[in-house]
Amino acid sequence: MTPELDETSGPREGESITRPRVAVIGAGSADDELYELARQLGRGLARLGVEVVCGGLDGVMEGVCRGAREEGGLTLGILPGFEREEANPWVEVSIATGLGHARNQMVALNGDVVVAVGGAYGTLTELGFAKIYGRPVIALSSWEIEGVTTARTVDETLEQVTRAFVKAGVHLPFKGPEHEAK
Repeated sequence: MTPELDETSGPREGESITRPRVAVIGAGSADDELYELARQLGRGLARLGVEVVCGGLDGVMEGVCRGAREEGGLTLGILPGFEREEANPWVEVSIATGLGHARNQMVALNGDVVVAVGGAYGTLTELGFAKIYGRPVIALSSWEIEGVTTARTVDETLEQVTRAFVKAGVHLPFKGPEHEAK
């Protein structure tokens, strides 16, 4: 049975109904060093209270999801295939698209901020979509492109993510709309 909604249901006026999201894009296969970099990034993002969105498969995507989940964060995987079970074991919410590489557009669109870690041409397409959609983009051991902020360490990346959210009026660590500064 579905509960009845009344005038007190849902967000209060002026209250955000969504948690900030960071899309992490990058290499589908990663050596131990890149995987660990992604994992540490995921841990830091979870501590900031943001949701982590990614392509949901292996490599950087698995590393960032693993790190985020280890810190109690929420992970969403937007998958290229038809089966939600294709997601890596650290994805909490998997979304099957059946779109193949075209799902890269959805990954970029669903991050308020986009962070690239490693990667090849698939990552480059996601960077392009992120810039088209006006998202702040940070590159960590990834493409160095005009208009993309380069970070050298995970800590520097997290500082840049925080700056991007503060500029948008969202203060981190995010604890929910009731804790936002008025």
